Amino acid sequence: MMKKIQLPLQTLNLVVGFMVWVLISSLVPFMTEDIHIPAESIAILTAIPVILGSILRIPLGYFTNLYGARIVFITSFILLLFPVFYISEASSFVDLMIGGLFLGIGGAVFSVGVTSLPKYYPKEKQGFVNGLYGVGNIGTAVTTFSAPVVATQIGWSLTVKVYLILLLIFIALNIFLGDRKEEKMKTPIMEQIKSVYKNEKLWLFSLFYFITFGSFVAFTVYLPNFLVSNFELARVDAGLRTAGFIAVATFIRPLGGWLGDRFKPMYLLTGVFTIYTIAAILLAFSPSIGLYTIGSIAIAVSAGIGNGVLFKLVPMYFQNQAGIVNGIVSMMGGLGGFFPPLILSIVHSITGHYAIGFMLLSQMALASLVLVVWMYYHDRLKISNDVFKSTGQGIMVTHPNGKIIAVNPAFTTLTGYNEGEIIGKTPSVLKSGKQSPSFYQKMWKEMKEQGQWQGEIWNKRKNGELYLEWLNISTVKDEAGDPIRYVASFSDITEHKKDSKVSQS
Repeated sequence: MMKKIQLPLQTLNLVVGFMVWVLISSLVPFMTEDIHIPAESIAILTAIPVILGSILRIPLGYFTNLYGARIVFITSFILLLFPVFYISEASSFVDLMIGGLFLGIGGAVFSVGVTSLPKYYPKEKQGFVNGLYGVGNIGTAVTTFSAPVVATQIGWSLTVKVYLILLLIFIALNIFLGDRKEEKMKTPIMEQIKSVYKNEKLWLFSLFYFITFGSFVAFTVYLPNFLVSNFELARVDAGLRTAGFIAVATFIRPLGGWLGDRFKPMYLLTGVFTIYTIAAILLAFSPSIGLYTIGSIAIAVSAGIGNGVLFKLVPMYFQNQAGIVNGIVSMMGGLGGFFPPLILSIVHSITGHYAIGFMLLSQMALASLVLVVWMYYHDRLKISNDVFKSTGQGIMVTHPNGKIIAVNPAFTTLTGYNEGEIIGKTPSVLKSGKQSPSFYQKMWKEMKEQGQWQGEIWNKRKNGELYLEWLNISTVKDEAGDPIRYVASFSDITEHKKDSKVSQS
């Protein structure tokens, strides 16, 4: 029973953490009525919580493995009480900056669940489970929509204080319902980092999440003020539209995880970044509110699917280091939400519009699309190479002119010739002298007619020992049907043949 309740409990914890995380960006239109906030500093103020919310994801993922999700959630919510109260009493821009920085703890709790929950489920369900947990992102929509509505009734200061009650409730829930017996891992953090930091997939996943989750966060913190200033919408209307964006991206996320469990994740990411590229180009043309909505919803859908798929990929490639990798990848996603608002603000101050900023997003998405395709084919080549090296059969690849261009380790084991000794030579070095010239003429005639040959043949090892092998030769042809290489695979059947003769006698 305790294990079954962890998914809903931790998902609700994430809802609360994200509700607190976007407090300032949701209420900044109200705060500007009481506190002087320079117009050029609003983007910085709304992005500040993202900094700590990103950086802390690595240690929180590590501490989750060390102490369990229960302790980390309780500690995080206790720490959040202080900045929330401080912001409710803020009277200056500096107060909001300081309080906003520590609100980042609310965003950092994301790495707790993605590290803890896979311990309770088999691998074939982890994509969907992490996708369901990711629904906790809806906390940003809850605050973005509800905080302005409440603030119009009781003021922004009291609205912020309401969150203190919410935090206290969830501190109590985690004390009583959190799993005290969660599986712990005590590998030192630096040892875990050293084991993964040279793996290019870690940084590719980080880049992909930088864009998918980063754009989700960036649109979440930037849309409320952007819609008010650029389209002159009412503050509540802007909050409602932003909440719609968040809801779409959030509820699509489990679908992304579910699709990742059932289809090739790389195919899905190809579609995600294709949509991103097109949608960002649309937004770059500063369209009307209707087209802007379409572009934003397209990004919301692709962000949701991409976020779900990526946390299916992490445990696939990093089984023993999922905690630290989740922390690094999610940190990069959080930082992805920090930079776009600043870039858009700088671009707007220089050019007077946002076109170049959105074009930069489209180019990053296009670059990611290229990298996904490269990664897919790189993986396929790696699988082929692994098969080539690990198979027990000897394999020899020759050029059409007969020169050997590749052999596998099993070839060396069976013949005694290592790669350096055999590359550039012809297979004639293996000839035993037991086959007549007519045997080889018949073999190559069959090769030309049928494209392959198989049968028994005597060959000679490097040490002069003769052995009988079962040989398969296949022709690899180009699009025009001309041979471009020959692939031979063989196995030693000498002992098998002896045993067969003994049993027959």
